[in-house]
Parts: sequence; structure tokens; C-alpha cells
Amino acid sequence: MKAIILDRDGVINQDSDEFIKSPDEWIPIAGSLEAIVRLNHAGYHVAIASNQSGLARGLLDVVTLNAIHQKMYKQLAQLGGQIDLIAFCPHGPDDECDCRKPKPGLYHEIAKRWGTRLEGMPIIGDSRRDLEAASIVGAQPVLVRTGKGDQTLSQLSGLGEVSIYDNLAQAVDALLAGGI
Repeated sequence: MKAIILDRDGVINQDSDEFIKSPDEWIPIAGSLEAIVRLNHAGYHVAIASNQSGLARGLLDVVTLNAIHQKMYKQLAQLGGQIDLIAFCPHGPDDECDCRKPKPGLYHEIAKRWGTRLEGMPIIGDSRRDLEAASIVGAQPVLVRTGKGDQTLSQLSGLGEVSIYDNLAQAVDALLAGGI
């Protein structure tokens, strides 16, 4: 099974220090949706693993989160693409859960639901916690410089080999060319 896991905020859509709290605030990064379509056409199953502490903080509810995802699904569908699975952590940073990245719980959930292994799977994120969780499970961590990616460049020590690309479109181009 060809599969990939993406972070959402900062990888697919523009990030905000104030959190993405409504469908209107969800704005795709140029080229990201088209990159997902290329993955789909190349036979990849695409999952999203996303910390959504805005839920625990009371900044949005699950109905609103689902509306944000519906906007993403609709825009992808208009381009001929899809996301196969979204796993999210609804907890805050102090909740001591197993699903909040950098812990690998979301990645394990995706692997279990797909019946696949995580070793070597590309996982694309813009923060150290995305890459740290990928390293823990033996996946291939990939950093994009969008979102918080530029700040993350100085935090890569101890993670092993991390591929770095300007954005999701560039990372997907490299993956499909056999470079990741």
C-alpha cells in the first residue's frame, strides 16, 4: 500500500498562531491541493494527522472542525482529489494524552485503521513535533518550510535524516520522482 501522512495547518493550509477556528480561516497554501491530487493519481492513500488543541481550549467545536474539513474535501473534490482519513488530537498541551504529537498515537491510529506499517512511510510536517513523532515510528520525516517550517529548521538535531522542501508541492514532486 502506498501511503503518506500529512500535517494539516502549515502544510496544506495557511497556519495561524490564533488557530484555524472557522471554515473562512481555512485557506489552502498555493499548490497544496494540487499536490494531494497528484498523490491520489499516483495511487497514494493520503491521511492527515493534526493536533487540534483549539477544541480543548474552547476556540471551536467538533461541528466547526468538521465544517473546516468539509471545505477542504469540497475544494479537493473539485480538483479530482481526496483525503482518505483524518485523525486529530482534541486535547490541550497539558492533557498527557498519547495522541498529541510529538507522541505517535495519531500515526499508530492511522496505521491500524489502514492495516499498514509506518516504517519508511513519508510523513510531512512543518514542526519538530511532526518530525519527532515520525522518527519515533520509523517513518521518513519530511519538513516543509511553509507554516512554522522555517523556524523548525534550527530544531532538527537528534531527528536523523530529514528531507526538507519549500512546500508540499515540491515535496510531492520529489516523492513521485523517487527522491524521498
